[in-house]
Amino acid sequence: MEVNPIPVVTVQTVPYDDQKPGSNGFRKPTAVFESKRNYLQNFIQSVLSSIDLRDRQGCTMVVGSDGRYFSKTATEVVVQMAAANGIGRLVIGQNGLLSTPAVSCIIRKIKATGGIILTASHNPGGPGGDFGVKFNVANGGPAPDAVTDKIYQISKTIEEYAICPDLRIDLSRVGRQEFDTFLVEIVDSVEVYLNLLRTIFDFNSIKSLLSGPSQLKIRIDAMNGVMGPYVRRILCDELGAPANSAVNCVPLEDFGGQYPDPNLTYASGLLEAMKGGEHGFGAAFDADGDRYMILGQNGFFVNPSDSLAIIAANLSCVPYFRQMGVRGFGRSMPTSTAIDKVAKAMKVPVYETPTGWKYFANLMDSGRCSLCGEESFGTGSDHLREKDGLWAVLVWLSILAARKQSVEELVHDHWTKFGRHYYCRFDYDGLEPRTAFFIMKELESTITEKTFTTQQFAVGSHMYSVEKTDSFEYVDPVDGTVTKKQGLRISFADGSRIIFKLSTSGYVGTTLRIYAESYEKDPSKHNKEPQAVLGPLIAIALKLSQIHERTGRKGPTVIT
Repeated sequence: MEVNPIPVVTVQTVPYDDQKPGSNGFRKPTAVFESKRNYLQNFIQSVLSSIDLRDRQGCTMVVGSDGRYFSKTATEVVVQMAAANGIGRLVIGQNGLLSTPAVSCIIRKIKATGGIILTASHNPGGPGGDFGVKFNVANGGPAPDAVTDKIYQISKTIEEYAICPDLRIDLSRVGRQEFDTFLVEIVDSVEVYLNLLRTIFDFNSIKSLLSGPSQLKIRIDAMNGVMGPYVRRILCDELGAPANSAVNCVPLEDFGGQYPDPNLTYASGLLEAMKGGEHGFGAAFDADGDRYMILGQNGFFVNPSDSLAIIAANLSCVPYFRQMGVRGFGRSMPTSTAIDKVAKAMKVPVYETPTGWKYFANLMDSGRCSLCGEESFGTGSDHLREKDGLWAVLVWLSILAARKQSVEELVHDHWTKFGRHYYCRFDYDGLEPRTAFFIMKELESTITEKTFTTQQFAVGSHMYSVEKTDSFEYVDPVDGTVTKKQGLRISFADGSRIIFKLSTSGYVGTTLRIYAESYEKDPSKHNKEPQAVLGPLIAIALKLSQIHERTGRKGPTVIT
């Protein structure tokens, strides 16, 4: 065994004022990390310094990436700085690859102090793309606000960082690499996570569905992100799906020049393949594996809010939930209220939180919540403290195996029982921050006037009566933490909703999101196009916000 002393170097630096983590980590154009002196080092030092010195010395941390461009360089920096800052042991996925759910899994399995995930989620990769850093804490979930605030405060005053510039590791070799008092352990990227899934699902049932003469033909698109090895190993090798069921399974630094974003716009290749009718089930994952999209035969699209509700209604198809029971559900405030109908039927509570998985993690740690989801294609359960795309796909396959229905039949049966929630989101990206701020400020002033709750809006033959308005505020039932200004809501007497929300998780300007939701109980009206049903609500939203007039835009950047 080779044991080498590792000299520590202290490097003087100057702070940057733009290193504030968002709800899902810290993201910037890759060029920023590459061109600004010590930019990555400053942020990594801020993350490490946010851990109390007594907890940091000799502790274990997990490191993984989605394989995007700059990940190898960044992993080397993280290793060198972790050693210099007293971390005792790093557990890293082979070749640096670990999905976000796998990082959460390993943190919890080995009781690590936390983990660093090098990803910009569904943002594009390559030299002209984006890079990001996420910090997950000891429960395996994203760092809560108190921690990210601390990281940001440190980043604004940092004067130096510690690094071991001569330390080198071999990411391709599974096993232990020891350096003086510092240990690096390279692990199989899939194994620990796969072992957890084996305890949750009936693999024999899923394997019977995916193999044999009457198999369900599936098509799974890993979008050239980190999920390729997981899809191959779990769905093909372990569960028997033919090798040609999985496409785009080689992780690429630029994701093949595509956005690794599992929606109808960017997973168009999967959509076209499903439209051919050959496959009965399709799914796509984002770059780091925490988001997913479900398609049925002929390209039938399952809205992520519907997916969450359908999973909730069928949890008994999964052995884990038959054993553990169901304690409650969580959804982000903008997510459709479809799951609320299921919760009422099952007599369990629903927790409505701000956007961000860290809020769900607190609920799950306290034993209040078993299943959570967001409208942005993220779903997960208390098996981890992260959203988990492959877990959600395995739940769907478990349900299809038990119910013996097609995806479309399952969705329509759900609508018949619980009603359909028509739903969409409009994104106005890259707005000038000041303009976006004043649009929201004036909107809030308008909708919180006492007289506004008496307003009625006539659009064509539709009449909408305002029932309630507010600026969403969340009081955490676990620790009493209050989170304010999380979006503006207008609720109508017929159960329809309009929501306005700013998002600053990007880095170029600000995104203003408009959500519209309308509930329809009558099964004879469940086959309409969402845009047709929601058109009147969207017209009201545009009239109130005046977003086109104020920004010069003719329409949204993205519609989902």
